[in-house]
Amino acid sequence: MTATTYDLMDLDEVLEKFDPVMGLEVHVELATKTKMFSASSAEFGDAPNSNVDPVSLGLPGALPVVNAKGVEWAIKIGLALNCSIAESSRFARKNYFYPDQPKNYQISQYDEPIAYEGYLDVQLEDGTEWRVEIERAHMEEDTGKLTHLGGSAGRIHGATASLVDCNRAGIPLIEVVTKPIEGAGERAPEVAKAYVSALRELVKSLGVSDARMDQGSIRVDSNLSLRPIGQQEFGTRTETKNINSLKSVEQAVRFEMMRQAAAIENGETIRQETRHYQETDGTTLAGRIKETAEDYRYFNDPDLPPVIAPAEWVEEIRATLPELPWIRRARIQQEWKLSDAEMRDLVNAGAFDMITETVEAGATSDEARSWWVSYLAKKAKEAEVDLDALAVTPVQIARVVALINEGKLTNKLGRQAVDAVLAGEGNVDEVIAKHGLEVVRDDGAIEKAVDEALAANPGIVEKYRAGNTKVTGAIVGAVMKATRGKADPAQVNKLIAEKLN
Repeated sequence: MTATTYDLMDLDEVLEKFDPVMGLEVHVELATKTKMFSASSAEFGDAPNSNVDPVSLGLPGALPVVNAKGVEWAIKIGLALNCSIAESSRFARKNYFYPDQPKNYQISQYDEPIAYEGYLDVQLEDGTEWRVEIERAHMEEDTGKLTHLGGSAGRIHGATASLVDCNRAGIPLIEVVTKPIEGAGERAPEVAKAYVSALRELVKSLGVSDARMDQGSIRVDSNLSLRPIGQQEFGTRTETKNINSLKSVEQAVRFEMMRQAAAIENGETIRQETRHYQETDGTTLAGRIKETAEDYRYFNDPDLPPVIAPAEWVEEIRATLPELPWIRRARIQQEWKLSDAEMRDLVNAGAFDMITETVEAGATSDEARSWWVSYLAKKAKEAEVDLDALAVTPVQIARVVALINEGKLTNKLGRQAVDAVLAGEGNVDEVIAKHGLEVVRDDGAIEKAVDEALAANPGIVEKYRAGNTKVTGAIVGAVMKATRGKADPAQVNKLIAEKLN
């Protein structure tokens, strides 16, 4: 069965008949230099199977050693999520077979997680605040990566071969698991997106992860079930695995609501299964039957002692927490004198962080907002990507702003420079040199262009001398055209005024 053959119920009808219940499991890959239980590099993008060792390859007799920084950062995430921190927690073995998990088990935490019972308050697009209860945040290791050859869209279905890369095996992960999210109704997809967005923003601000969803640093498993209106018992859930964008999180929840509702109405039984999100059309495909916790046969890892986190150490870590994103937003909103609606627009557009980083790099808030909310937002829309996925950084935008303020670029030339950076031609200074974009300061060349423009437009000269001083725009335009936009507009206007007066 293909995704396009599914019956879907209209969302309004779904909500008349069913109450969606969600659970979100977010895997955060930590940015430590080494793996969770060995000294191999955790660098992203290295040659396949170059960052491996006996532990991550599961070789007999290889013993794991806990990464202390990974534990510290797990505690930091737990504290930022308002969790209680366990003074003693344990690692467990989660037993299952996958080709990309050489040991045939994953070192994780089960009934003794390091952080538990927390919450995260998230803001929806209209400013409504929604509290998402956190059940636990526990430490574990990542698996390797499979590349399927010969199938469609990189899936195993129809593949003729699969390649295993163990570089990622053993990378530190923190899995943040919510309690069931009930009562969201029609806003369930929006709540899911807002929660993942807020969690992503949080871990990035803590400095524990680069939070790159496109590179797998954050991956989302979305659990969803439907229960008839008025029923207390939860329905059977499905788990959509490894969702890697905010838009996809929202779409996966919405699609599963519509698919499950139609299936129930048709008399079908919802299976407890994993499903795979399809980026191409926003649908999900059935995977394997979903195991229960008992199927994984958890037991304490005999090679690893308990993780002890004394209260004094926890408080030392708490003291290192930075200004959290929502507190920072409130402060900056006051400093920039923005209304609630203006701030919501910046956050909803994904522009707030880019703007603040541009300001930190030297631009004013108005200059940064002008670039990110107008010109760069348009570029992102054309490329169908989020703002922060554009191939230009806040520091580069601040550099362009500085050059414009110094008179070395015009606004038009600045946009040309940014376009070249977006095209991958180099940094700001490199593309300016490559394309000769810097403002022309040769007084002789500019004066010649002004004289030629005045000579070619005697009617405008006559109107100016008759008292209509606003007609010089055509002269300025002719000079800018002759100099390919590189003349300093202030210098041009000054020369025109001198010659006409």
